[in-house]
Amino acid sequence: MLVIRFFRIGKKNQPSFKIVVTDKRNPPGGGRFIEEVGFYNPLTKEKFLRRERFQYWLSKGAQPSPTVHNLLVEEKIIQDKKIPVHPVRKLKREGEGEPIAKETPKGEKEEKEEREEREEREEKEKKEEKEEKEGVRKEEKTVKEEIASDRKEEPKKEETEEESKEEAKKEK
Repeated sequence: MLVIRFFRIGKKNQPSFKIVVTDKRNPPGGGRFIEEVGFYNPLTKEKFLRRERFQYWLSKGAQPSPTVHNLLVEEKIIQDKKIPVHPVRKLKREGEGEPIAKETPKGEKEEKEEREEREEREEKEKKEEKEEKEGVRKEEKTVKEEIASDRKEEPKKEETEEESKEEAKKEK
C-alpha cells in the first residue's frame, strides 16, 4: 500500500521534512521512496507542495498520514476535515482506579484551573484529617473524664517525669 508521509531531514533540533510517496512497509527513515512531492519546514512554516503530483498519487490510492492529511486540508489540496493527530492520554486520579480520558496538549488556562482544583482538594483533605485527629483527641478526653467521674475523682493532669521524681523524693 502506498502512503504519503514526512521524511525527516535537517540537523538536530532543526527539523525539516520532505513529503514523499513510499510503500507503507518501508521504514520512515530508510531513504527509499518512489517520489518526492513536497517539502515542509515547521520552524519557518515554509511549504512547497506539488499539487498535481499530490492529486495524481491520491487518485492512485496513496493514503496520506494524519499530519500530511491536515497539511493538505490547510493548503486546500483536498476538501476534508482535519484529523486529530495528538493521541488521547488516559490518566488515573489518585485513589481511584478508573482512568480518565484527557486530550493533549492543554492550554495554560486549563492547566491553571486544574492546578487550583487540585490544591483546593488537597487543602480540603488536610482539613478533614486535622478535624479527625482533633475529634479523636476530644473523644479521648471525654473517655478519661467519664472514667474519672466513675471513680469520683477529678481528671488528673498528666505529670512529667521530673514532677513524679520530685513527689517520690518528698514521700521518702
